[in-house]
Amino acid sequence: MGKLILITGENESGKSLAAEKIAVKIEGRRYYIATMIPKIEDNYIRIEKHRKRRETLDFTTLELPYSVADVPVEPGGVVLIEDISNLLANNIFEKNNTMENVCDDIEKLVEKCSIVIAVTISGLKSDGYDGETANYIDNLNELNARLAQSACVVIKMSDGNMIYEKVEDDVYKIPYGGNINI
Repeated sequence: MGKLILITGENESGKSLAAEKIAVKIEGRRYYIATMIPKIEDNYIRIEKHRKRRETLDFTTLELPYSVADVPVEPGGVVLIEDISNLLANNIFEKNNTMENVCDDIEKLVEKCSIVIAVTISGLKSDGYDGETANYIDNLNELNARLAQSACVVIKMSDGNMIYEKVEDDVYKIPYGGNINI
């Protein structure tokens, strides 16, 4: 069974960059699972920014907006999912799937990899929203909580700073540079 590293934070907090820097320090073939389905110009700009930043990082990029469990990864593979909030939204709004289905899907992926690094938005509140939006936010918060519970490391990003919210005894803090002991 693999290990899950969960990286949370608000938009533009440095989550993706931190996840990429961690992934490249871990031995094994690297996979980048892109989950965003671009719908507006800002989405295309964000995708291009991430692609350019990954050009020299030796990731195999897979565009999987709905399901990640069946991705063909080599044993010992390192997978970065960018990101959980998009994966959940795609499933809820386009496929009528549940948060539980998405959670199970991610857990199946973790079972077949060495490391899964999952990036997700945190800090959203459903106050002031109703209907589908409030339901989505509540589901995202619940999914994040479940993933954090099963993760060996939980890192909250704030203005580019890594705040360790959870580090299991057999895992050391993961620096941007140097060795990573997982």
